[in-house]
Formats: sequence, structure tokens, C-alpha cells
Amino acid sequence: MALRRLLHGSVLPRVSGRAFAPAVAPFSTEAGETVRATLFPGDGIGPEIAESVKQVFNVAGVPIEWEEHYVGTEVDPRTESFLTWESLESVRRNKVGLKGPMATPIGKGHRSLNLTLRKELGLYANVRPCNSLPGYKTRYDDVNLVTIRENTEGEYSGLEHQVVRGVVESLKIITRQASLRVAEYAFHYAKANGRERVSAIHKANIMRKTDGLFLKCCREVAEKYPEIQYEEVIIDNCCMTLVKNPGLFDVLVMPNLYGDIISDLCAGLIGGLGLTPSCNIGEGGICLAEAVHGSAPDIAGKVS
Repeated sequence: MALRRLLHGSVLPRVSGRAFAPAVAPFSTEAGETVRATLFPGDGIGPEIAESVKQVFNVAGVPIEWEEHYVGTEVDPRTESFLTWESLESVRRNKVGLKGPMATPIGKGHRSLNLTLRKELGLYANVRPCNSLPGYKTRYDDVNLVTIRENTEGEYSGLEHQVVRGVVESLKIITRQASLRVAEYAFHYAKANGRERVSAIHKANIMRKTDGLFLKCCREVAEKYPEIQYEEVIIDNCCMTLVKNPGLFDVLVMPNLYGDIISDLCAGLIGGLGLTPSCNIGEGGICLAEAVHGSAPDIAGKVS
């Protein structure tokens, strides 16, 4: 159901004549037709939860065939990570996939597996619906919002270097093409799902050039959707408002780093990362759903 909600809508928004929103074809099959999907079990508890997912799909009678790919033990020079080129080709071919949690090296080691997937597959938008669940009591009873995160650039471009000893510089990259693309998706999502408002989250009062460009692109797209309310909210004010009254937000769109933080904050409003669906949307109709919690290697094999 989460995947169907994420993929709702049949009209693809376009940037410079190209379609960027997800197609629904992978889930619009004829009766009895089997869907072939890529499965990355992941690390830590990933293989265990992947096995549970397969059991649930089997009992539910979902016509799906899993094409499993595992994280390797040696770096593939074509991807600069433990994910092989063949694994990426599987997603490109099937158009739909599911990934378990993948461990990310901290401060050293190979290229992040998650970053590899986003970059190589063009997974430009991370979509996380955040809804209060009946029967699961938290501080809030009526959370119903969606975070849409630009997934390919910003501070997560991975462009860092040492200027002199003791001084390291990290580059934040914001481009018009990527900003327009994620803004188009956010407004398309809002319209297709009956949402009334899109909030662009930023820090343009300090980062005038980078976040300023992001806002300029959001404003440009907003003009094409007059039926959708548009507002701009500074990131720190957004965090405060979310924990005071999350009902004030509907669809939030933001650059990469802000989206990483805000999406986890929103997950906390409804009970945690284990209760939050997540889907990465790519060019050409690619949809890669994922578990957003960690790999939890300390409890791997201990959960019955």
C-alpha cells in the first residue's frame, strides 16, 4: 500500500521536455502477470527483514518475483563501492526494487552504498509519507505530511578536500536542473494526491546563493500550479513548528541535507524510523523503496 501511495499519479511532470515523475507501469500489470523486482537484502538485520517481506508477499498472494543482489566483499571499480554494476543494471532493467538497510562507512572506507545507488540510478527524490498510525499512540494523533528530499547533490555531493593541514573544505552543490526536477515532483505529487500546500524548506537568509537558487526554482514551478498553496520556511523555524504543531504542514520539499534531518524528525512524530515508508524516485520511472532504519548489526540474528 505504501508503494502504491508513493507511486500514485499517471501524468509525468516535465523539466526541459523530459519526464521525471515515476511511472506506475510496474504496478499496473494484467491479472496474473508477475512483477519482477530487484531486492537488496542489505546488511545487519537486512537479510532477516527481507526474508519476512518475502513471506508477507507470498501469503498475500502478490505476483512478484524477486531478483536478489547482495553487497559484495570487494570494491567494484566501476561503481567505487561494494555494489556491483550488475546490481545497478538489475534495477534499471526491472524499474522497481526494494532495499534493506545498508551500512555506511563513517569518515573512511568505501563509497557509501546509498550514495552509489542515488548517483548511479539518478534517484533524485526521496519521498517519505508520515502518517499517524491507528492504535499506535504518540504525542500527536493527526500527523499527515510528506517530506520530499532532493537526493543527489547539496552537502552530500561528497566533494571535500584539505586546503592546508587542519583546514578541510566541503562544497555544497545546488543546480538549477536538480532543483527544478525535485520541485516539479513535489508539486506533481501534491496535485496527484489531493494535497493543498507545498512548503519549500531553506536557509537562504544565510546561504543566499545556493539555497537562493533552490527557492528561485521552487517559485518558478509554483507558478504553474496556482491551485497549490506555496510557502517558504526557514529550516530552524520548520523544526520548531514541526514539534509544536505538525498539522501546519502538508508537503515539504527541500535540499538534501535538510531532507535527511527533517525526514527523521518527522518519523519521530509517528513513532520512529521503523514505521515510516520511504521510496526513491528516479528518471525513467525507476522506483526503489527502502527501509530507512539502520542495519543494527548488534541485534542481527537475535530477533526471533
